Order: sequence, then C-alpha cells, then structure tokens
Amino acid sequence: MSTVNPRRWWALVVLAAAQFMVIMDTSIIGVALPEMQKDLGFSQSELQWVFNAYVIVFGGLLLLGGRLSDLIGARKIFVSGWVVMIAGSIVAAAAQTAWVEIVGRAVQGVGGALIAPSAMTLLMMLFMHDPRELGKAMALYGAAAPAGGTAGVFLGGVFTEWAAWQWCFIIYVPIGLITLAATKILPNVESRRGSVDILGAISVTAGLALAVFAVVRAPEVGWGSTATILELAGAVVLLILFFVIQKSLREPLMPLSVWRVPRLGSANLAMTLLGAAWIPMWYFLNLYLQQVLGYGAFESGAALLPMTVLLMIFMTAITARLMMKFGAKPLIGIGLLVLAAGLVWLATVEPTGTFLVDVLPASLVAALGMSLAYIPAMMSAMANAPQEQAGLASGIVNTTYNVGSALGLAALTAVAMSQGAAQIDNLPKLTDGFSSAFIGAAIIAAVGGVITLLVMKGDKALAAGAPADAGDAAPQQQGDKVNA
Repeated sequence: MSTVNPRRWWALVVLAAAQFMVIMDTSIIGVALPEMQKDLGFSQSELQWVFNAYVIVFGGLLLLGGRLSDLIGARKIFVSGWVVMIAGSIVAAAAQTAWVEIVGRAVQGVGGALIAPSAMTLLMMLFMHDPRELGKAMALYGAAAPAGGTAGVFLGGVFTEWAAWQWCFIIYVPIGLITLAATKILPNVESRRGSVDILGAISVTAGLALAVFAVVRAPEVGWGSTATILELAGAVVLLILFFVIQKSLREPLMPLSVWRVPRLGSANLAMTLLGAAWIPMWYFLNLYLQQVLGYGAFESGAALLPMTVLLMIFMTAITARLMMKFGAKPLIGIGLLVLAAGLVWLATVEPTGTFLVDVLPASLVAALGMSLAYIPAMMSAMANAPQEQAGLASGIVNTTYNVGSALGLAALTAVAMSQGAAQIDNLPKLTDGFSSAFIGAAIIAAVGGVITLLVMKGDKALAAGAPADAGDAAPQQQGDKVNA
C-alpha cells in the first residue's frame, strides 16, 4: 500500500494547472487564426497547420513521454516538458513567417507530450491509495480541460483584439516559470532501468504527420494523384513499421500486451472518434463566426464561451454523478450521439445567420454530448491499467484523442475545401463548405456512439469502485477500480 502524500491536493492544483495550460494551447489560437493568416501568409487550407503542427507532434510523442515518465521519473519529465513548452512559445511568438510559426507550434507539441502523461502518472501515484479520492481527483483534473478551453477562447479574443496574436504564446512564458517554481511539492520518483524506443517514436510520429499531410494536400493535387498515393502508402508503411518494432523489441514504446487491459481498446476508439468530431467542429465554428458572420476576435471568443462554460460545469458537477449511477458505457455512447445531433443542427447554418438562432443552441447541444463522453472514456481507458503502466495508458489515451483530432481536422478540411470553403469571398459557398464539415463530423460522432454501445463491455461496477467481474479485476495494489 502506498504512503499517503499529505500535500497531494496542493500537488493536484499544479497538475490540473498543467492540464489547463496544455488544453488552452489548442484553444487560445482559435480566434487568432484569421489574424495569423493575414500576417504570416497562410492559405485557407494551410491554416489548419497552426493547430495540427501541435497536435500531431503532441499525439505522436505522447507514448514516448509516457515511457520516459515511467523510466526517468514523472516529476523530471514534467519539469523538462515545461522547459520545452516555454521555448516553443517563444519561437511561436517571434515568428515572422508561416514555417517558423509551424516549427514553434511543433516544439510546443513536444513540451505538451512530456507534460500530459507525466502529470497523469503523478496524479495516479498521489491518489491510487483511495478509489474515491482518485475519482474526485480525476474529475477535478478532467474539468481543467474545459476550463482551459474556456480561458483560451476568452484570452485569445482579448489578446488578438486589443494587443496582438503573439500574446497567445507570450503568456506561456510567465505561467510556465511559475509552474516550474511550484513543482517542488510534486513527489520525486526515482528512475529505473530500461531502454527507450526512439525508432518507434520516430516512426509513429512520422507516419501520422505524413498521413495528415497527404490528406491536407489531396484536394489540391488530387486524391488519385501519384503524390497522394505515395504519401498515404508511406504513412501506412511507417505505421506498420511501428507495430513491427513494438512486437520485436524486449522493451518497446508500447507493449502490445497493454491492449489486454479491459476496455482499453474500446475506450480509446471512442476517444479517437470523439476528437475527430469535436475538434473540427470547434475549428470550423470559429471560422464561421469570423469569416461569415463577420465577428471580431473578441466577439468570436465571447460567442464560444457559453459552450465551454457548459462543458466545465457539466464535467465537474454532473458527469461524475451520472457515471456513478449508470457507468461509463452509456454515457460515452449517448454523449457521442448527442454530439452528433448538435453537429447536424450546426450544419444548418446560413450565410445570413445569427448567433442566437444558428450557433448558440446547436453548440450547447454539442457541448452537452462532449461533456457526457470525455471523462468516462478517459477513465475507462485508465482504470484497469497496472500502476507501472499508468504513464503508458495515459500516453495511449491522449494519443488516440489527438490523433483523431488531427486526422479528423485534416479530412474534414479537405471535405470543406472541396465544397466551397476555399472561396473565402463567396459567403454562400464558404458556408456550404463549413456545413459539409459539420455533417462529416456528425457522421464520425454517430458512428462512435453506435460502436461504443454495441462493443464496449458494461462497467457500472467500475464506477462504483468495485471489480466489474473476476476476470477483469486487476491486482488490488496495481490497479484499483475508479470511483467517479
């Protein structure tokens, strides 16, 4: 039985703040995108790389971050991640060209890939002694994500409207330094022997990046062009190479045996499809507000606040209670279906639409779906992992969400461009393009909801803090069930 850390709740504040900042890094640039497009010369289709440069590197290196956290020590990796995040933020803020901005965002992604799994590992170490405390800690930690999204939307609008978009990155420097100073209260974990699968990390990250690059370029060069076919084939080869490496190494980046953990596969599939639906919705809704309705950066940020506030309130006050009563499976499945309904509603936007009629009600329905699905899916993926694989399980679930986000955004950007979103001066065509992206996201969410309800094992006992069944129970000292 692990020793109870008397400063664990203060440590949780530091870890939740890190989660807050990592998620804010994806949302704070949303309302700044049109200004960055003007200043740095991004095309309409290339603009997504400001987002995808971060999430591809973040998602691709999360497994490495989890492995390093398990070997070197979670606190050391957490600190290293913040140093890298600060460096990337400085580069992104100082960028004068599009490619430098993309490099800065990629470096930020490296920092995030070190921070996220190490923070989750530290949280599990601090609270694994008591399933009820762990459930409360996970709920607070999970709530930091929508809170970060809310703050990012608001601050991005404030900075872009009244200062400059560069402040969306400058803000990370002082906050990062404060966080580094506060890491003294985190538990210090000794390193242990083991090898690091660098080749595996390179192959999976390169494979994901090449797949997204191919999908992004396909509308311009043609889906049947030699370039697109070779790029997609190269991505497949790299990803196959990753799995071959994992199978052949004694200490791989992702031991394939981890997929025997109950509900890990189905929960990660749900997270992949959730990211593939939610992030494109957020991205195109922001562009609709600014490029079609003519909102300024601050107005656009304010318009997205009701959605993110609902997320924060629901995740902290309601979702955990529902999970205790019904378990994760129905919440994930129904949440994805509700998200799909909100997306279908958003697809009815008009070039002459209004916020109150076309955006607010549909966005709130979509946010309700997201708030029902996100924490149950994450907890299902983590709950049964042995303690020594906590960093790996955290890396996997964060990877699948971010990989889904990147591939979903790339695919739906291609759909939107082909349906008129490239014609930025033609509002009817531009709106048609955005509508088609919302429909595509709705299909992804609906498929995810149906698959979850049909495939995922029931887990009501998981939410109650008791073993679901004898076959699924992990050893008590390694993987207690989570009480939400």
